[in-house]
Amino acid sequence: MQKEILEHGLNMNRRRFLSRMSLGIGSVALGSLLIPDLFSGSSEEEMLMTGLPHFAPKAKRIIYLFQNGAPSQLELFDYKPKLREMFGQDLPESIRLGQRLTGMTANQTKFPLAGSVFDFKQYGRAGAWFSELLPHTASIADDLCVIKTLFTEAINHDPALTFFQTGAQVGNRPSMGSWLSYGLGSENKNLPAFCVLLSKGKGNGQGVYSKLWTNGFLDSIHQGVQFSSGENPVLYLNNHESISKDDRRKMLDKVNELNEESYKEFGDPEINTKIQQYEMAYRMQTAVPEITDMSKEPESIIKLYGPECLVPGTYAANCLLARKLSENGVRFVQLYHQGWDGHNNLPGEIRGQCKDTDQASAALITDLKQRGLLDETLVIWGGEFGRTNYCQGSFTKENYGRDHHPRCFSVWMAGGGVKPGVYGETDEFGYNIAKDPVHVHDFHATVLNLMGLNHEQLLFKHLGRRYRLTDVSGKIVKGLIT
Repeated sequence: MQKEILEHGLNMNRRRFLSRMSLGIGSVALGSLLIPDLFSGSSEEEMLMTGLPHFAPKAKRIIYLFQNGAPSQLELFDYKPKLREMFGQDLPESIRLGQRLTGMTANQTKFPLAGSVFDFKQYGRAGAWFSELLPHTASIADDLCVIKTLFTEAINHDPALTFFQTGAQVGNRPSMGSWLSYGLGSENKNLPAFCVLLSKGKGNGQGVYSKLWTNGFLDSIHQGVQFSSGENPVLYLNNHESISKDDRRKMLDKVNELNEESYKEFGDPEINTKIQQYEMAYRMQTAVPEITDMSKEPESIIKLYGPECLVPGTYAANCLLARKLSENGVRFVQLYHQGWDGHNNLPGEIRGQCKDTDQASAALITDLKQRGLLDETLVIWGGEFGRTNYCQGSFTKENYGRDHHPRCFSVWMAGGGVKPGVYGETDEFGYNIAKDPVHVHDFHATVLNLMGLNHEQLLFKHLGRRYRLTDVSGKIVKGLIT
């Protein structure tokens, strides 16, 4: 009897059950229905139950506003008047300390310092510094936690971006959204647990690619589902023009009957999985168009986000869509906005990037707050690394560029149990961390903690090794949590 019970538990184990699926890209979105209803059984390898948090969470869902290309913290959040005073002087070797260089500045013999051309003011109870480029973000200062001391080992875009999204610089590792889908499942049976939205500014862009929202070695049900700005937000979801809704229903009923007969004969759990996938696809045909329809949004919301929120594929439209998805139970919404790679003409390019993103980012926080959703929604804004305090190549006070800087950079978080204020300090040159460093693994550990997950227990065994988002490192930064 005990052997039969164990075999039954292993057969119904969620990971074993889902790992046998054969999912294509189109069906990735449709599988999320299964997560909240299928609990882990006993396993000879691990007793971790997924689909439930490890402890009471402070946040239920995440919206990650990723600024692809690395925004310059020195132009936005990290005010350094000394760089203006020393404009054009060489960065002291005692400050640089042999920091690794990219190929773009490796041949420079001088590293001329450059202060930002933009003015800064302090805002909010914590007196956080914000650039004149971010008036809307500055207006919500008391809702934000500005972290000035994130750091990473990666110095080039691809590995740094991959590291921030997956916890590793190499590919084929699950993204943060996939880990959360795996660990917590979905709140809405009619929508994916993990959605991805893309937009592009006018600045120098770095590409984004599907490996950033991959499920890696996790079951493919946990892959991020990309929404497009075209007529069909989720590809392969709509019926062909020759097939009516009633025809689709009749077809599914017949297919389900055949699958049920097959299940009785073979007992293969994958057959029931396919039945549930088809059913969710049918429901998504109604849910997705309703979510992506902006016509019912009141004028006050359009004014809040700005008129571009009615233009599909813009950053503002994606911020509004992120709120709608999150409001309807999507666990993790990932935005990527390209154009922040400021190697040349940084003052001009960053003006445009901030014009595209400042109002909508602040509007998202305000919108969530007035709906009573900010307390349970964690919003993150930031890029893959920062920018150097010295110039790259030739420059003037009005026109300069900055290279990649992994030693310290700024991001902000809001809602979801985050403590508002300013965390960490950099030195007077804005080059090194002076107080309270936060490694990328620490950042991931803290985000998982806010979602009620112990980063050391959220594991998956692959090729004989147990993996996690924080690899073998990471500690919770308690100073960021209320």
